Amino acid sequence: MSSKLPALLVLEDGKTFRGFSFGALGTTTGELVFNTGMTGYQEVLTDPSYCGQIVTFTYPELGNTGINPEDVESNKLQVRGIVTRNIAQRPSNWRATISLTEHLQQEGIVGIAGVDTRALTRHLRTQGAMNGAISTEILDPHVLLAKAKAAPSMKGRDLVPEVTTARPYTWEDQGDSQWDFRAQKAEFANALKVVALDFGIKWNILRRLVSYGCAVVVVPATSTLEEILSHKPDGIFLSNGPGDPAAVTYGVETVKQLLDLGKPVFGICLGHQILGLALGGKTHKLKFGHRGLNQPASFNSKVEITSQNHGFVVDSDSFQNMEVEITHLNLNDNTVEGLRHRSLPIFSVQYHPEASPGPHDADYLFAEFVEQMQKAKV
Repeated sequence: MSSKLPALLVLEDGKTFRGFSFGALGTTTGELVFNTGMTGYQEVLTDPSYCGQIVTFTYPELGNTGINPEDVESNKLQVRGIVTRNIAQRPSNWRATISLTEHLQQEGIVGIAGVDTRALTRHLRTQGAMNGAISTEILDPHVLLAKAKAAPSMKGRDLVPEVTTARPYTWEDQGDSQWDFRAQKAEFANALKVVALDFGIKWNILRRLVSYGCAVVVVPATSTLEEILSHKPDGIFLSNGPGDPAAVTYGVETVKQLLDLGKPVFGICLGHQILGLALGGKTHKLKFGHRGLNQPASFNSKVEITSQNHGFVVDSDSFQNMEVEITHLNLNDNTVEGLRHRSLPIFSVQYHPEASPGPHDADYLFAEFVEQMQKAKV
């Protein structure tokens, strides 16, 4: 069986881990990162923000609940590869339609199991996220090391073209009320119109916007101001996505033009970073990033437990514009988690209020966006 074939993981600094293959056979490269969530691996694997990355799961068991058609955040697996300690070949969940291993084989994604993920994570925390390579066919560490070193750096890399939509579309999935709390299903004839710039958008963001009474049109990341305004939006949403925000220069320029309109703008993750750049700030790469379901973010003497997935942040001391207010900080390292314009209806957060997976502490931000659009229409 392919699951018992040997596999090799080599980091660009020469650190080597041996294990066995699960998923597709072959060789893959990408930035090696780790996610600390105990649940939600299917949402992680289909999150476009992980494009270009090999994900190490720190929770030692993977695949127990299999794969189902509901818990997806895009139309395909987005990761370059997977690293785990143990892999369950026989899932046990009433919604599962296929095992994780079978799904990876169908999608051509390479995985390695049997790895000491605790040691690997400690290494990445000490040395920082770095490129790596997994292979079932190249088992010589020196040869695979050359592959890892040849992989492109995440810094300065624009991955948005790989995940954005090719053409505008209207989001019509209003979600399942069994899972969709606080739902206010949109009556599209009278709904608030939101144009979402797709830098790699998660589907649950779209579900949450619709649940709060919005009609959402998703447009390519390269859309011009004129193309955005042609949809007559009440507000503009800036989505999450992969790569270095400073490399998405076209997105930054478009957002700069949007700021002059005074329309409500809401950004999440990469959208937050692009908004920060458009407001005159700067961004930098974190040592190993924030990826998990229990990151504490503070605001107004309160704390939210948040879902996060990012390797870059907005510099807290880079703003010369006194109109920009930092609203949220990460309590683990004091990095910026939220921004707000003091006089315009513009705000953003670094974390993921839509969850999926993760806590729903910050879901109120969608209601705030809707409230701003309603005020702007009066």
